[in-house]
Amino acid sequence: MKYGLLRLLVLGLFSTVLLAAAGVDQIEWDDLIPDDYRPDKIMAQFGDISQLSDDDPRTQQIMVELQALWDDAPIVPQLDGKRVRLPGFVVPLEGDGKKLSEFLLVPYYGACIHVPPPPANQTVYVKVSEADAKIRRAFDTVWVTGAMSAKSFDSDLATAGYQLQADLVEPYEE
Repeated sequence: MKYGLLRLLVLGLFSTVLLAAAGVDQIEWDDLIPDDYRPDKIMAQFGDISQLSDDDPRTQQIMVELQALWDDAPIVPQLDGKRVRLPGFVVPLEGDGKKLSEFLLVPYYGACIHVPPPPANQTVYVKVSEADAKIRRAFDTVWVTGAMSAKSFDSDLATAGYQLQADLVEPYEE
């Protein structure tokens, strides 16, 4: 057990050094949100919605307004052109069932399938080189490494605030 933990720590340190040497920044989902963007203030404008039922017309109006705000969620332009490594969940867009060429990367399981999808600044459109992302299953958890672009992408499922040209898609391992 002690040696297993030590091995895991050494591997983690080694991969961090390799990423830095390759000019890749390992980022987290919060890094995609501008410091001054406050979604809690957006929600506050709707007041206490906990008592509204799903079929209440006010609920439907709030959903429409919220979706419009989330589709326009601001991005971090400084990420444009950076090589990054980001973990997330796969929402398939294009592929043959075994390999994917395009997918959305989102921060939590089930995003884009449930309404509403995440804000645009929490959705990344991923294009995979040579359509070779080997995904174990739908909604798989992966690490994606590649060049980030700070431009939006619209799909039937969601608006992505970022695009990522993936060099590498690998299973998520902590």
